[in-house]
Amino acid sequence: MAGNFHERRSNAGKVRVWIGCILIAVSLVGLAVVGGHFLMPQPNDAPQMGSQSTSSTTPSSSVPVSQPDTKPKVTKLHSATVGVSGDILLHTKLIQSGYDAATDTYDYNNVFSAFSQFVSQVDYAVANMEGTLCGEDNGYPYAGYPCFNAPDAIVDAAKNAGFDMLLTANNHSFDTGMTGFLRTQEVIKDRELDYIGTRYTQEDKNYIVKNINNIHIGMINYTYNTGFDGNGNASLNYIPLTAEATSLVNSFSYDDLDGFYAKLSGELEAMKADGAEVVMLYIHWGDEYHTEANATQKEMAQALCDMGIDVIVGNHAHVPQPVELLTNANDESQKTLCLYSTGNLLSNIRRGPSYPAETEDGMLFQVTFVKYSDGTVLLEKAKVTPTWVNRYSQNGKTIFQILAMDDDSNWQANGELSEELLNLCQESYDRTMAIVGEGLQSANQYYAQNQAETETNLGIA
Repeated sequence: MAGNFHERRSNAGKVRVWIGCILIAVSLVGLAVVGGHFLMPQPNDAPQMGSQSTSSTTPSSSVPVSQPDTKPKVTKLHSATVGVSGDILLHTKLIQSGYDAATDTYDYNNVFSAFSQFVSQVDYAVANMEGTLCGEDNGYPYAGYPCFNAPDAIVDAAKNAGFDMLLTANNHSFDTGMTGFLRTQEVIKDRELDYIGTRYTQEDKNYIVKNINNIHIGMINYTYNTGFDGNGNASLNYIPLTAEATSLVNSFSYDDLDGFYAKLSGELEAMKADGAEVVMLYIHWGDEYHTEANATQKEMAQALCDMGIDVIVGNHAHVPQPVELLTNANDESQKTLCLYSTGNLLSNIRRGPSYPAETEDGMLFQVTFVKYSDGTVLLEKAKVTPTWVNRYSQNGKTIFQILAMDDDSNWQANGELSEELLNLCQESYDRTMAIVGEGLQSANQYYAQNQAETETNLGIA
């Protein structure tokens, strides 16, 4: 009996132990159940009980859920500066200045020797090659005004100075006929320089979209013409063009500006289709030797702004003309920077009874674009470096040299310049900045403010 009692007691104790274990387990399960959801074991960095969980199964709470910022930050990626200088116009005395009788060759490298350091500071440099390169074996001698035919050496010197592109649409493009018109392009292409304004064949594009530091800049060059004949053939400087030549030069008539705008509109679309993110127009227009733009230029500039062109750079006046920031009439957020004339980079025109002192002046006009990681492209700033053509005699020979006056280079302290030359440079600097300074400052104030606002909206600031 005793044995059975102890056995039953022992069994009863086991039952009580099992019941106790079950009760403890139930209690633990109860503690682990919250709001009907079973909480799985959490890693050490997971939200604990009572903290806000981002799980989609967690009941909503009045406390806002903090989501991680997965949007990539916008950064400034690229910058590209285009520098545009004035007219390269080789008058007869200038042509002769590069001639070496001992070797029967021409060399104009010295002309650019003091200026090349400024050209090399920009990413892409442009100049207007006014006149033709017909050579001496095609019935035309080397000559200046009124029909320009310059030695090929001027292109060599421009390339050596750092220029990347020459503009070829101007009122002197046909001075030596079709032979000179085509050979000019051949010489430039042979030197591996870009050019726009004229074409060699119908299949060639009449614009360029240039990838400069990963910013795609569309560029096109136009010149005014002196009318069309009954067959639709243009004339330049009243020299009639053939039908073929008419189709190979970008020209417009002041008497048919609507036709010009319609043609240019199609070309703008083509440039954008080719990837252009901004567009620059180089245009030969205006009145010679006038330091103010005329009414037609201003009317055209506004129409070109309304078409969406970002930068307009003019030449032909042979003197500097003002800088102006224009507002698109259809979109106030769209602006166009217009420099009406760059002046002369190189010529033999000097001040006197017939010409103002500004004919000795020119500039390197610089525009800098920036590109952000979201694809936004802005015009960041503009700059003018005034230039002056120094002409002097040495060993019975006339020498020409381009001098530049850059605020950043402390040119006033240049020990190589005499006091007389420094004064002449200062006068040239003052003349040019009196023409372009106010408009340039106003434009840069806008660009600085626009860039700050854009970067704030992009989350950069």
